[in-house]
Order: sequence, then C-alpha cells, then structure tokens
Amino acid sequence: MPEDPRSDITRSGVTTHYDVIVIGTGAGGGTFAHRLAPSGKRILMLERGGYLPRERANWDSTEVFVKGRYRAPEFWLDANGNEFPPEVNYYVGGNTKFYGAALFRLRPQDFGQLHHYDGISPAWPIAYSDLEPYYTEAEHLYDVHGRHGEDPTCGEATSDYPFPPVMHAPRIQQLADDLEKQGLHPFHLPIGVRLTQEPNGAAAHGSICIRCDRVDGFPCLVDGKSDAQVICVDPALRHENVQLVTGAHVTRLETDPSGRTVTAVVTEFGDGEVVRFTADIVVVSCGAVNSAVLLLRSANDRHPDGLANGSGVVGRHYMRHNNLALMAVSKEPNPTRFQKTLALHDWYLGSDDFDHPMGGIQMLGKSDAEQIRANAPHWAGRISPEMPFDELARHAVDFWLCGEDLPLPENRVTLDRDGRIRLTLDENNNLEGLKRLRKELESRLCDLGMHENLLHHSIYLHKGMPIGATAHQAGTVRFGMDPFASALDVNCRTHEVDNLYVVDTSFFPSIGAVNPSLTAMANALRVGDHVLERLG
Repeated sequence: MPEDPRSDITRSGVTTHYDVIVIGTGAGGGTFAHRLAPSGKRILMLERGGYLPRERANWDSTEVFVKGRYRAPEFWLDANGNEFPPEVNYYVGGNTKFYGAALFRLRPQDFGQLHHYDGISPAWPIAYSDLEPYYTEAEHLYDVHGRHGEDPTCGEATSDYPFPPVMHAPRIQQLADDLEKQGLHPFHLPIGVRLTQEPNGAAAHGSICIRCDRVDGFPCLVDGKSDAQVICVDPALRHENVQLVTGAHVTRLETDPSGRTVTAVVTEFGDGEVVRFTADIVVVSCGAVNSAVLLLRSANDRHPDGLANGSGVVGRHYMRHNNLALMAVSKEPNPTRFQKTLALHDWYLGSDDFDHPMGGIQMLGKSDAEQIRANAPHWAGRISPEMPFDELARHAVDFWLCGEDLPLPENRVTLDRDGRIRLTLDENNNLEGLKRLRKELESRLCDLGMHENLLHHSIYLHKGMPIGATAHQAGTVRFGMDPFASALDVNCRTHEVDNLYVVDTSFFPSIGAVNPSLTAMANALRVGDHVLERLG
C-alpha cells in the first residue's frame, strides 16, 4: 500500500501543496495521472476507496453478481424517491476493476450530429480526427488486442492494435462463420487483456491468466485484465513525484472570493478527519454521477447553483446506454471458456428498412450455472424442462446489445435537501433502435445453430431496477464551445473556474453505442498533454 501523506500533514498542521490533484483513479483519472507522472510535477491522486482485496471471491459469480460483494454500500433515489443500489465500485482503478475491458473507439459519425428515431444526438466540439492519435496511444497503453480494418464502421487508425486479436473458441468461430455466410461482417472484439502469445504471433485463446472466463464483470485476481490500477496507477506511483491517498472522500471544492480558482480540495476520511489539500490544478474524475454531485455540493456565493454551473447543465444530460443482456441456447454444446471475442456492427448506423442508428452487438462473458440459477427459474423451462442448470449453462451463448441513450436535459443528477443523490431517468428513451437490433439478431438464430428465443439475462444489469445499471454513465458535465450550453471548454477545463478540469465520461455530449472506456482514456491523454503544456 502506498505511503499515506496525511501523517506529515497532520503533524505539521500545514497542508502540502501540489502541482496537480487528481480526484479518482479510474479510466479518466488513472490515465491522466499516468500521463503526467514522468513530468516531475508533484501529483496527488485521491481515491475514495482502497485497493480491492485479492481473494477467491474475486472469481465467484455468486459473490460478484448475485450478492454484489464489491458494490458500494449505498443507495440513491429515483425520480419518485425510491431507493436503489447503483452499480458503482469505489476502489483504486475505479469501475475498470469490474469492466469487461471491451475497448472500442466511437465511430467517426458519432462525433457529428445523428438523427435517431426519438431525437437528435448532438455533435461534439472536436472531430474523430482530433482524438484518433490518442485512441491509438490508449490502445497501446492498455494492451488492446484486435485488428483494425475488420469492423467496417470504424474510422481510420494510424496504426494497428499493439497485439493481434484473441482468437475465437471453436463454437464462437462457427458463429462468426455463420454470420459471414449471411453477408454480415463480424469482427474480433477489441479487448484489453494481458495474454501470452502463440509462436505464430496470434493471441493464445484461453491464456488470459488462469481463469480466462472471469474477465467480464469480475475483478482479476492475477492482474490479467488491463484495468486502470494495473496499467496506469501502479506504474505512476513508481515516480517519486506521485502520491496516492486512499480512503479519501472528496466532499467539496472551495474557491477564492472571485470564484475563479479552486483553493482547497476538502477531503473526509473514515476516521472522521477532514483535510484540505491544495494544488495549482484540480482534476475531477469521480464518475459522471459523482463528479456532478461534487460540483453541485461545492456551491458558493459566486456559484449558487453549483461550482462551474452558470450554464445550468451540471448534472443534466445523464446517459447510460440502452442495453440488453441476452442469452441464446445453442443446439450444440458451447464449451467455450472465454467467449468475449466477437462483435457485430452491421446495423450500428441503421439498415435498409430503418434510417436511424440501431447499435452494436458483442459477446458477453460466458454464463455459468450459478448465474443462471439466480436469474432464470421462471424462463428456463421454456427451452427444455428437463435440462438442468449445469446443462443449460453448457449450451448458453451470451450477447450484449448496446443502443444509444439520448442526452435529454431532464435526465439528470440532483441533490435532495438532505444531500442524498437523486437520479431522474426516462428509461424509455430511444428504445426503437434497440428493439429492431434484437429482432435482427433473433431472426437469424436458427441459421446460427440456436434455439428460436433470446432470453433476458438481467444478472448483468439489475433485476427489476434498470436505473441501477450505471456502469456506462456519462454526460453530466458536458464540454462544448458555448459556455451557456456547456460546463467545460474543448480542453475539459470548466468555463468558469480557471484551474478546474473534468476528465471522466462526464464530458461526453453524446455516448454513441459502444463502451465508453477507451474514449475516456484517450481524452485523458489529450487533456493531459494540454495540462502539461500549461504547467510548462
């Protein structure tokens, strides 16, 4: 565990001053700190949680999914005041400790205005070409395995992935072949894992650490997944100028009388101590909900509606993707261990009979009997009444369908009078494309060697409470050119506070229909270069 600098602070009574404070160590904050680490500047990372314990439960699906062992022990409120447990995890590395490591680029079209069935997805203030070099850097930093050029919807890349794709298991290869026979374009899913290589240079299937089936949604017991702690935070801490304080819950940012400069980062610890850290530059990366919450809680006389919220957009335009986790049942057994190797984007931007974006399809981690047993008794008999859960798991083929959620201003994060987080969300936002995407997949099941029906697999979401599926949260502190319609400028600095930046997915004006992690990582590198130039 890194040394806790609080001891020097509390003994001397003097707050140590840093060049940069980074609040949060996930895809945005961890990557940003890694970018600045070699500069010699004094950098402090503040993380609300600690290091995730290494234990057998890391790979236990009942503990991780059914019992929610590592989920934060807190409840938020929905629009009606009902409590729900959000899908958030407070650990070094943030939610990347539990992500599926699917590291997609947004499509070039995602950076422009897109007309969806239910409304408009707004344009970004930067283009795909502005972020492309940083996408390439992020892919190399996070050891992404894949092959550019396979996905017909993806933009140009200045170089290929650093590692070849993870090869499909036989049943998934058959699925890819069957999709190609239908004129479709399946491709190897770009995934950040740490693999051994075969002599021919191909990534060895099944060689991800010990339990290659425990990547999607599980923390990795042996650091086989490219998460922000393993790839960025721990290497950054090898530099003497970088410090990490864990168990540090930042509750408020204080400013000077003008409101133009953050002068203190107010941090509470589990023992009740409150410490004010100071820095020339403060970078917020708490996750889209908690970053907005921190700014709202930092309201003062100069910023009565929340810090840097003169535009009124802080907390608004919350997005989280329209997702479906679905399980097909193969007629032949599917003994695959590592299933998350294939994706399909043929309908990402629409189809011949639907002129609006629909979204993407990718494989999920392989279901096991415990997940199915916890989730499926009411529908398992529809496939085969005599098939036990172990046998059903042996035939399962799991899909993740992802559609774009539109950034509605009324979908927002607010604080109740008692300070509790309230998340208002229209769960029926822009669902037509996702429904059509499911029909496209379902209509092909028989030709793909599957039974006719796709079954809901909500163990990957939240039973009966889809609002709790906050893993892809974005959009609450959007960036833009117009300070009256955005909170951040194009460099993710707040329009109203000169030394305050936000580098997690809060900055997204739209979310596209692919996992947002790589875009957060690439943007953190981009903003990191800007801050390095500013610091000289």
